[in-house]
Amino acid sequence: MYVDRDFDLERQSPWNDQSLIQDLELMVLFNAMAQEDGLLFDVAKAAVFSGLSMNVAEIQYRQDILKDCLRNPLVVRQLYDLSIRAIETPRRITWGILGMYPDSILTRSIDVLGLLVTVLKELRSVAIAQAGFDSAGFKNLFAMLRRELTDDYFAQILDHLKALRFRKGVLVSAGLGRGNKGVNYVLRRSGELEQTWIARLFAKQPPSYSYHLHPRDDQGAKALSELRDRGIHLAANALAQASDHILSFFKMLRVELAFYIGCLNLHEQLTKGGTPTCFPTPLESDKHGRSFEGLYDICLSLQHHGRVVVGNDLRADDKGIVIITGANQGGKSTFLRSVGLAQLMMQCGLFVGASRFSGSTCESLFTHFTRAEDASMKSGKLDEELGRMNEIVEHLMPNSLILLNESFAATNEREGSEIARQIISALSEKKVQIFFVTHLFTFASKLYQKQREETVFLRAERRSDGTRTFRMIEEAPLETSYGEDLYKELFAN
Repeated sequence: MYVDRDFDLERQSPWNDQSLIQDLELMVLFNAMAQEDGLLFDVAKAAVFSGLSMNVAEIQYRQDILKDCLRNPLVVRQLYDLSIRAIETPRRITWGILGMYPDSILTRSIDVLGLLVTVLKELRSVAIAQAGFDSAGFKNLFAMLRRELTDDYFAQILDHLKALRFRKGVLVSAGLGRGNKGVNYVLRRSGELEQTWIARLFAKQPPSYSYHLHPRDDQGAKALSELRDRGIHLAANALAQASDHILSFFKMLRVELAFYIGCLNLHEQLTKGGTPTCFPTPLESDKHGRSFEGLYDICLSLQHHGRVVVGNDLRADDKGIVIITGANQGGKSTFLRSVGLAQLMMQCGLFVGASRFSGSTCESLFTHFTRAEDASMKSGKLDEELGRMNEIVEHLMPNSLILLNESFAATNEREGSEIARQIISALSEKKVQIFFVTHLFTFASKLYQKQREETVFLRAERRSDGTRTFRMIEEAPLETSYGEDLYKELFAN
């Protein structure tokens, strides 16, 4: 996921994550990526929100990896399945009733590591066989696996696991401490493991004394068992840590691959309906502009089972303000959501729903959409809107992007226009990028008359017969929103 660090699944979401989810209908996107898998859902959500701080190089790095995934989906899913198998390995081996004793810990760790070695060998085989990956991320992963998981490495692991089963007993050294109690227990490697049977037969043996325990000496058996546990205690802990270390690698591999599995799931749902996708061209955050062709609301397409929905074009390079006006139910809010979705998806390394898209990154993304009337509110709707706007202002940074949808329309035209003018002017001065859907004609027309170079005006297209095309065209704002069309549609009969 990153060049120089691991993906942090526990990273805190932005303070306005619930507003983004509600206004951009992100639950549709997350569910499409997750396909009812809880981990995929959590990773998709964390990746989409954590992408806002990414720079252009990080975006392109992740895009290259995703392109590899789209070219080799079966291999990526195979890697993901291997990580799941490895993580589930300890569950297949029971602890038993003496599970917390060193001998039991050692035995279980040997069994777990033995199974993990099998998965590691399969992982290396995948790394050796793959030549169709061009991204730096996958090349580094496969090179690391080929470099670290050698035949000698596996041979050493298997030799150690065989020795640690202590088929011929445990060799432990100790000293005498106060009161002739044993101290400084050390587990020793038996020299017999490296000798032939002839060498062992004729080798000079060190002086030793033997003590044979009576079969019915329960206390003696208990004492010997305690001595054995003391001897293998450190080995048992070291082996348990080794298995945990390998498991932690597979857990991180699973989490990072989960994002790309979610991307594959999303891509399959979109492309099966014929909807276009493209990899966007990210620009530095101070460029302030967007240009795209056929941009559509991916969540709307998903809600219609991947069917093609109307897309829009825009050329707004070096334009920091986009004002959208026009007919009611002309697709303005849908267009605004498509811009927000494309921004989030671009900055987390995803493809976007468009034929072509380029745009500047933003430090933060904010939405200010109208809310349904709440009977429990202690103040008016305008106060509620201004309160949410105040929260946004407290978190604003230069080069942020804010999407406003019918904001400040809860009062009359004159007051709403003045509020909008002051807020938009202040945001623009602070280098904040703005997309504003509005019916405030006084505000929009005065801004249009100033002919500011950084401002683009779009209007929801309406044909002469009242038909909505759901396309945004570059036109001056009109005084009417054609509310009579809706009246006629509702009350004509």
